[in-house]
Amino acid sequence: MSDKAILTIDGKQYEFPVIVGTEGEYGIDISKLRALTGHITLDPGYVNTGSCKSDITFIDGEKGILRYRGIPLEQFANGPNFIEVSWLLIFGRPPTTEEYREFAEELTHEANIDEGMKHHFNSFPRKAPPMAILGSMVNALSCFHPEFLDLDDEEKFYAAAARLISKIRTLAAFAYRHANGLPYLYPNPSLKYVPNFLHMMFSMPYHHYECDDLTRDALNMIFILHADHEQNCSTSTVRMVGSSQANLFASCSAGINALWGPLHGGANVAVMEMLDRIHKGNVSAEEYVKLAKKKDSGVKLMGFGHRVYKNFDPRAKLLGEIAEKLLPKMGRKDPLLDIARRLEELCLKDDYFVERKLYPNVDFYSGILLRAIGIPTNMFTVIFAIGRMPGWIAHWWEQKHMEGAQINRPRQIYTGNGLTDYVPMPGRKYPKRG
Repeated sequence: MSDKAILTIDGKQYEFPVIVGTEGEYGIDISKLRALTGHITLDPGYVNTGSCKSDITFIDGEKGILRYRGIPLEQFANGPNFIEVSWLLIFGRPPTTEEYREFAEELTHEANIDEGMKHHFNSFPRKAPPMAILGSMVNALSCFHPEFLDLDDEEKFYAAAARLISKIRTLAAFAYRHANGLPYLYPNPSLKYVPNFLHMMFSMPYHHYECDDLTRDALNMIFILHADHEQNCSTSTVRMVGSSQANLFASCSAGINALWGPLHGGANVAVMEMLDRIHKGNVSAEEYVKLAKKKDSGVKLMGFGHRVYKNFDPRAKLLGEIAEKLLPKMGRKDPLLDIARRLEELCLKDDYFVERKLYPNVDFYSGILLRAIGIPTNMFTVIFAIGRMPGWIAHWWEQKHMEGAQINRPRQIYTGNGLTDYVPMPGRKYPKRG
């Protein structure tokens, strides 16, 4: 493989360096393309454009590989919890026993939010989308922790990262309770990260929510599997905003707003909406699968296939295994969960889906698991945001210290009017609308 690429424009040749990643990924460095040729590239959706070099996450969609800091995702199945994985992503290596203990204690210590922030929740309507509240409140942390607006050393960054990872679950739980007219419950310092979050969500005065081990492990794994996924829309947004030297809270708030979009963080919500339509329409799973295979039916099978993965999504494999353990032990019948499991069974045996590599993805399983745990659908994307927070923090810090870091500023190809004279208002004549 050559160490340079040659581009020919109008008979003139230009050479550009070829960059090779750790796992043999190849890219052409076109950072000097416009300066040398006067041209830019046009790549809608950035499908073929690398925005940065990164040491955090590696994905091979064709082979179904996902690694955090080089560690295969499958090795997290029975080992680390979300806090350990958060440390790994942010600081680049697994923590020692002492580092883990200190970080976990820091998260416990920082779980409370300033009492003044509670008044902000009361200003939101009851029907306000939880993601709108979460994005606003994470941004508001900038006001309550101004000492972290300029993170100029690793110790301050450590403290800010711990606050964000800890407080986001408190903010999320308070958003849920505000929407339901429930009293806010303070975090319990005797509980670990996941049980503490579920306590703040579901406990009631004089009635403590008991988190069993299987539920804890399921939500812990959901957080881990959503912790980072390379340069997706929300992560790229965090890096874009951070490139302007915006503070960590503001940058992660922007990531939450990007994640809110139905094409990104809302995918598992779409899965549950599909299952609800099937149930209410009294359509069998078999009938729905047949319709999904017809191009002119307008029916889509949500939660299958992935833009990056052309093989089985490795995150889906792990969640599928948890679903097999958790769902039979929930002790209650749920028609939507029954439909989901039947759809999975049918599609994994159907050549139409297997040949097209349309396997269940992480959104399919996370939706049915969150429903089984008791998380309402409008909180699904909030759960995603809690899980993704360490990845956003890691990318924000990485881009801040990139060699030659500069503000992100994409180019465009202008396709509007050519030079146009200004016409005073009395002389303007246009065709009537409609």
